[in-house]
Amino acid sequence: MLSALYIENIAVIEKANIEFSAGLNVLTGETGAGKSIVIDSINAVLGKRSSRTLVRAGADAAYVSATFENLSQLILRKLSSMGYDAEDGTLILSRRLTASGKNTCHINSRPAPVSALLQIGEYLVSIHGQNDNLELMNPSMHIVYIDALADVAAELSAYRSVYRELTDVRRRLAEEATDEQQRLADIDLLTFQIRELEDADITVGEYDALVAERTALQNREKISRHLLLSSRILNGDDEIDGVLRMLDDASSSVIDASSFLPAASGIADRLSSALYELQDISGEIENALYDIDADPMRLDQIEERLDLLYRLRRKYGDTEGEMLSALSAARERLEELLNYTRDRDALEARCRELDVEAHRLADTLSARRRDTVSRFCKDVEREMTFLEMPAVKLTVRHDTTELSPRGTDAIEFLISTNPGEEPKPVSKIASGGELSRMMLAIKTVLSRADFVDTMIFDEIDTGISGSAAGKVGRKLHDLSKTSQVMCVTHQAQIAAFADRHLLIEKSVHNGRTYTDITPLDEDGRIRELSRIVGGEQITDSAVAHARDLLRTSR
Repeated sequence: MLSALYIENIAVIEKANIEFSAGLNVLTGETGAGKSIVIDSINAVLGKRSSRTLVRAGADAAYVSATFENLSQLILRKLSSMGYDAEDGTLILSRRLTASGKNTCHINSRPAPVSALLQIGEYLVSIHGQNDNLELMNPSMHIVYIDALADVAAELSAYRSVYRELTDVRRRLAEEATDEQQRLADIDLLTFQIRELEDADITVGEYDALVAERTALQNREKISRHLLLSSRILNGDDEIDGVLRMLDDASSSVIDASSFLPAASGIADRLSSALYELQDISGEIENALYDIDADPMRLDQIEERLDLLYRLRRKYGDTEGEMLSALSAARERLEELLNYTRDRDALEARCRELDVEAHRLADTLSARRRDTVSRFCKDVEREMTFLEMPAVKLTVRHDTTELSPRGTDAIEFLISTNPGEEPKPVSKIASGGELSRMMLAIKTVLSRADFVDTMIFDEIDTGISGSAAGKVGRKLHDLSKTSQVMCVTHQAQIAAFADRHLLIEKSVHNGRTYTDITPLDEDGRIRELSRIVGGEQITDSAVAHARDLLRTSR
């Protein structure tokens, strides 16, 4: 159960430390005092979507923490599966919200994503607000209540797994079912592209190498002139002796000197090495001169090849690697199109299998729902009778539909609130007070199958007054015997049943609004119930009525 809630800088609440008890906890106060902010704070610490506007004006951040005790084995197993523990049976969830929208969350002092708070929060608290009554006006929500009572979560999960795969296969089949002419046109185009790229015989690095070779050929006159000059310097001609001849003479002279001066032999070896190296260089220069003049058509061949690569680059990619990747992708896509019939046959076979399995699982769900509908109607009618709707008649319209995320069932509640009237859709006849009592009746019935330990009702008593409100209070108190119940209410008849009564009051100091939350003792409860009954002017009759409410609620 939720034992404590700490709130800091949430809207008009600067700081509040609220302690809750087992049984029925009631929150009352004037409109605008901040009751809804307490619910918003609980929603926030349970991981629900929260607006940065919750942060109190002038504050950099807001903080909420919730302490849960006496955890069920189901919650402990859920925590363990998520990698958290609560060895002492206590769980503390906390969330810090900044004005910039950033969140910091913890589970028992360990950092956690907000999604983890949301995941574990579903096992801790069930919140029912005023807007939940509107769910009864929406027939698509009615099947959710039947499923909750039928306890078909496992069956529904199995069905949805098959349904999702079936939907995916159907989508793929629809995508594959393109116009046959378009498929053939795609095959022709891909065949041409593959042939074009394969015929080009592209190699990585080829383009840059060709550009470099073209640059050399385009400047061959300059290159030849410089290479010829280098060759003349090395080899000489009729007019001058070349470096090689002079170096050969120098080497021979040092060799002759070494016969008289042994130390000169090292110099002779070095001169010989230099001579051999320069002779190799001279040979390479001669080869370069030959290569640059060997094929006068080579430049035209390079230009033609570069033009081809340029055109292919514009179509398939800026680099040889990208063009080769395009070739690979085209081959794969062509293979898919050529094997279209084979793949489609396999998909269609799988689609038939999944369709059969989905209908089988949907039939199982339908059977469970049909078995539950009668019990649901009977139990809800009994609860609504207690809530002063004795003539109510609830039936369910159960139709079969095409496969959907919830199976093949369309369920809608039909209700008659007066004798002799035919049951009609809830949205057609139910008033606000009737919707509130019907929702409470449904929640009461579903609570027997619910796994959460704490139920919160936020002004579920809308449209209810008088003795009906007293019956709602009695029903909430009965619920609190098996689950912790919290209720925000404006009805004294309901508040009188509280095991713990919290007063929420608003005040203004130095131009700022503050909210205080105070647990009430016996005298405080009498004053608050008197205020609810009689308004600001508390009369003796209002006090007497308040005392009588407390007495009769025990």
